[in-house]
Amino acid sequence: MRAAGLSLAVLLALATAACDSSTSTPAPSPTTSSPTAAPPPSSGPPTTPGGTPTSSPPPRAFDAAAATATVRYLAGELGPREATSTEYRRALAWLETRFEAAGYQVKRQALQVPAGNSWGVPVRAGTTWNLIATKPGFDRSAPHRIVGAHLDTVPQAPGAEDNASGIAVLLGTAESLPAPKPPTVFIAFGAEEPRGDGDNRHHYGSRAYVASLPAAQRRALRGMVSLDRVGVGSVVPMCTATAGQVTLQRELRAAAARARVPTRSCVNRSSDHWSFVRAGMPGVRLGSTPYAEYHSARDLPPVVQAAQLGRIGRVLAAWLQS
Repeated sequence: MRAAGLSLAVLLALATAACDSSTSTPAPSPTTSSPTAAPPPSSGPPTTPGGTPTSSPPPRAFDAAAATATVRYLAGELGPREATSTEYRRALAWLETRFEAAGYQVKRQALQVPAGNSWGVPVRAGTTWNLIATKPGFDRSAPHRIVGAHLDTVPQAPGAEDNASGIAVLLGTAESLPAPKPPTVFIAFGAEEPRGDGDNRHHYGSRAYVASLPAAQRRALRGMVSLDRVGVGSVVPMCTATAGQVTLQRELRAAAARARVPTRSCVNRSSDHWSFVRAGMPGVRLGSTPYAEYHSARDLPPVVQAAQLGRIGRVLAAWLQS
């Protein structure tokens, strides 16, 4: 009886083991691939298998708050920036540093300006500078665009709207668009403000820049936009220098439509685009909405509206990426 009972116990144990084995998870099949670890994130742009970048870094949205901070620095901390003044040189050095930090190669173009009278205030003769920013490898004989804004003010004005607003959009656009195509030259012009009456006592920096351009670069220029008084209003003025030169204006209005920004057409020669148009190149001014503080000590940062800076920034980005 004990032997029979032992045999029965052994048989029951073996049956139980067989049942446990049939319900256990099978080992992975040798033909089943196991998951692999994800590759570490790349620190650069996407590449092809050969290592060639497939695209440029994506653009960032224009930052109207950062542009407003630029206006506060130039007009609130530095104040009036007449073209031959110490404050102008400080503004120039600050802007140069910002462009270099954004990956641009920066060149100063010196020019001499005469003594004169700027909006009722005597100004002395002296040296001023344009600041020219390009990305490494820029070919001036290949198709390109120019975006400019004047850095100087009349002697009595802190120049928040005229023209820290234009410089703020110029810098913000350069920082947010790493590689516009065709390439873009960003220029802060000196001595745009008058030193007397007439065209030849006005726009000194842009006239000097245009005079320095070789014929190949003039032919390669696809359009110049001057940002001048761009922080007031709710509609973007787009001004040609002559009534008949509308091709570039139409491009910009189409860009504004894509960005859903309202515009109005105008004719205006009172900015640096006129220096290019006079020399046979296409140019348009963005800005020129009238405002009460124009050329006065009351042209302070609160005059400038962040929303309007944002509109201008979106229009410019849409054009430069078209």
